[in-house]
Amino acid sequence: MREAVIVSYARTGMAKANRGSLNNTHGITMAGTAIKGALDRAGIEAGLVEDVFLGCAQPEGATGHNVARNAALWAGCPSTTSGATINRFCSSGLQAIANAAHTVINEGAPVAIGGGVESLSLVSRSGHMNLHRYTEDELMKKWPAIWMTMIETAEIVADRYGVSREYQDQYSAESQKRTAAFQEKGYMAE
Repeated sequence: MREAVIVSYARTGMAKANRGSLNNTHGITMAGTAIKGALDRAGIEAGLVEDVFLGCAQPEGATGHNVARNAALWAGCPSTTSGATINRFCSSGLQAIANAAHTVINEGAPVAIGGGVESLSLVSRSGHMNLHRYTEDELMKKWPAIWMTMIETAEIVADRYGVSREYQDQYSAESQKRTAAFQEKGYMAE
């Protein structure tokens, strides 16, 4: 059986919706920059990429129109490179990586890319999102929580299971300390 291996990675900097330095950066530009960076870092020609899978929780507006395909083109991949935008909300990027691995293992693709993209400033938080008929009446009656945002979900989970803000901050700080220790030991070096 063929194996799929991760040979490179890249990401943009973290940003703050509507406030940060990337708040007016198009989703295609962000994802395309990461794809190009990963390819350059690995020394892989863009023409070898057979398929690009990008997870996107809100694939409309600046991350609509198959952002995965468009980001591949932006990164220099040829028009023969396919692209698929995956929406599984919080697990979209993880599903995209699984799809890329599947394409290599089971379909024989020489190179596939999996990742994720969001541009919340240009999609949902900009004040320009079309909310007309955003929900569907029957589902809203039966399952109103399906339109709940992640921040609302996080607050409910924290309340339900007694996860305090202080504990979350401690956990985050510990995670950063572990990351720094790994970096110092060279575990994250290229």
